[in-house]
Amino acid sequence: MGRQMTEMLKGTLEGIVLGILAVRPAYGYEITARLREQGFADIAEGTIYALLVRIEQRGIVDVVKVPSEKGPPRKVYSLNATGREDLEEFWGTWSFLAERIEQLHHHIQHPPAEGD
Repeated sequence: MGRQMTEMLKGTLEGIVLGILAVRPAYGYEITARLREQGFADIAEGTIYALLVRIEQRGIVDVVKVPSEKGPPRKVYSLNATGREDLEEFWGTWSFLAERIEQLHHHIQHPPAEGD
């Protein structure tokens, strides 16, 4: 993953994870696997676990410990009402930025003719 992708992903990864949890509850490894299925192949599990700790501390997810066949219980994360509000704000911000960036991109590719 290039430097620009890494930097852009830092700012959006929380919203992406909240989007995954909006579909259904999941545990850390499952979230990482879903991200990889979506093409985010270079995301380290440690990055996801650190993000999950942060969103748990902020109170935007609910956590239930579920017994695991191997090892300690798994923490299953689900989006709560506050998390859904954060996700709605993320999508609104994303739409705003994506629209502006696309307008800029179009303008750069197709500058107005002189005299316009």
